Amino acid sequence: MTMQHRMPENQALELYIEHVFDAPVALVFRAWTSPEQLARWWGPKDFTPHSIRMDFRPGGAWSAAIRSPGGQDHAMSGVYREIVENEWLVFTFAWNDEASPIRETLVTVTFESLSASRTRIGFRQSPFETVDERDGHEGGWSECLDRLDAYLTGDPRV
Repeated sequence: MTMQHRMPENQALELYIEHVFDAPVALVFRAWTSPEQLARWWGPKDFTPHSIRMDFRPGGAWSAAIRSPGGQDHAMSGVYREIVENEWLVFTFAWNDEASPIRETLVTVTFESLSASRTRIGFRQSPFETVDERDGHEGGWSECLDRLDAYLTGDPRV
């Protein structure tokens, strides 16, 4: 697993993460597109995903909730904008709970096959209103990608 965080020039309020998985591109893509698989890794460390719903098509809505270790639920939702199998996903993302402002961002996930058994994703989310908001999402998404990595390699601690 390799992860790289970098901030694009002049885009301080955009999040960009690269992550390399030891798994074929089709397997990594499927983990993002199946509610059953999302339920295994979606959310930061120690959060439990539940209530995942997906109408996986351009224009289709998705929603999910994650439960914190303290038992608090955090709901989120969005709409799929673009889907190209094994290449990219574009979807909107917004928190839907009272603790978070309801502000929509755009997420783009690109999938690049590095070999038959390695895939690099590029994860981009924007815009954020503050650096702190962006950095909070960076921490959460980084933990999600770590959990996805563990899930794909069969780590029982997922």
